Amino acid sequence: MNNAGLPHGSPFDIWNMPENHKRQELEYGFGIGRDLGLAKILLEMKNITKEFPGVKALDNVNLKVERGEIHALVGENGAGKSTLMNVLSGIYPYGTYKGDIVYDGGVCKFAKIKDSEEKGIVIIHQELALVPYMTIGENMFLGNERGRKFALNWNETYGRADELLKTVGLQESSRTLIKDIGVGKQQLVEIAKALAKNARLLILDEPTASLNEADSKALLDLLLKFKEQGMTSIIISHKLNEIAYVADKITVIRDGSTIETMDKKTDDISEDRIIKGMVGRDLTNRFPKRDKKTFGGIGMEVKDWTVYHPLYSERKVVDGVNMKVKKGEVVGIAGLMGAGRTELAMSIFGKSYGTNISGKLFLNGEEVHLNSVRDAIDKKLAYVTEDRKGNGLILSNPIKINTTLANMDAVSRHTIIDKDKEYEVAEDYRQKLRTKCPTVEQNVGNLSGGNQQKVLLAKWMFADPDVLILDEPTRGIDVGAKYEIYCIINQLVAEGKSVVMISSELPEVLGMCDRIYIMNEGRMVGELPVEEASQEIIMAHILKVSNKGA
Repeated sequence: MNNAGLPHGSPFDIWNMPENHKRQELEYGFGIGRDLGLAKILLEMKNITKEFPGVKALDNVNLKVERGEIHALVGENGAGKSTLMNVLSGIYPYGTYKGDIVYDGGVCKFAKIKDSEEKGIVIIHQELALVPYMTIGENMFLGNERGRKFALNWNETYGRADELLKTVGLQESSRTLIKDIGVGKQQLVEIAKALAKNARLLILDEPTASLNEADSKALLDLLLKFKEQGMTSIIISHKLNEIAYVADKITVIRDGSTIETMDKKTDDISEDRIIKGMVGRDLTNRFPKRDKKTFGGIGMEVKDWTVYHPLYSERKVVDGVNMKVKKGEVVGIAGLMGAGRTELAMSIFGKSYGTNISGKLFLNGEEVHLNSVRDAIDKKLAYVTEDRKGNGLILSNPIKINTTLANMDAVSRHTIIDKDKEYEVAEDYRQKLRTKCPTVEQNVGNLSGGNQQKVLLAKWMFADPDVLILDEPTRGIDVGAKYEIYCIINQLVAEGKSVVMISSELPEVLGMCDRIYIMNEGRMVGELPVEEASQEIIMAHILKVSNKGA
């Protein structure tokens, strides 16, 4: 270990080098060039224009990033943030866009992502690129192996991996399988993987989208620590409180164009100010008002619901849960990551998760036995998954196919799909939900996250459910798109439908729900009407139970 408490050979060790070595390392490694006479601007993207068939994703976008700063990119879904970073990282190679990338004083023409990584530009995507059944160490050096082609040096691989895990504050052995660690730890593995590539400029696309508040805070604090030690970071996020906490400068992109760049030192970077730049108007109320109606009757009730893990049959993941949802009511389920909320929802939805499931399920007052997803759909129960790309949508298929997927009988005659009817339905929902796309013939994989979420909602709305379970319905989407989805939820309950909303964002739960269940370690540990709830009270319920368990 060096004097700074960091492992020798880590990227941060440069500050203990002799001056001549330090200058060389800063040229090829990472650091801000403090007091070394290097240019203040590390990255400049000039007049970047990128077009897809029928869509101009970027229109003369300009971006400047200084050495050693944390620079945030914000904008609505489809604004062009991820596209711009894909241009920078070589995912969209030189020649497929117009404009210049000037990095460290030189013009870059990246043909592939490997070219940008060799310059120290490393991107971490929202969907983590880790192989579940490989170890942490194997994942960290995948494509960047230690040793020779047919003689990998495993001692060096795992030794270096363990050093980097300590650097990012992850107390795990590098020999642990990825599948055996949580999402928060996987995000740290991705950062350690970036450091293994000698990252100088770290790009993080929605790094906290799948994390709870504690893990999110830890990750942001890690970025601040890296900043002190010389790392430059670009962060894309829709969580504006996190942006305000961590960013030195904020660049707003709207409709593929640069709107403005704000500096924390001189500008107002309040959430309201950022939102105005993103959407082009003041958004005075984050949550639309709803006239609460009494429809009478219980839409869904669960009694003594217990579920065991599908692989570890002795592990109980849902433990004797009781809950009910009235018609015309939005019920929230709050809890920390791993509380069992998604497992509960999926097990209710046609036993699509878990084993040895017991308990009783009632829909519209009638006890039902749902042994498959088809059974659930037939009984007017729908589940909007938190993993829209993995389990919710077929990305390689058009919007029109995804929209009608859960209710194909309604667009078919004698098992033959009526293509005109399919198009008509998809176009109707495109207009209702204001999905941004040139045509419903476009593949869902080409849409932004918020517009993909709208297609997923359209899919289940077309199935015409009586009970709709929404699992993290606004994860990774911007405030404008969130508001539109909240309006859709209000419309559904106004029609007398029952909605269950699972969300890790407590302001969202408090802003949208009528009642809130609090879940921890597979059990319901509290139930509150929204009028009696607050973030502090919800967390107190969770921590009280957790402390008892400890």
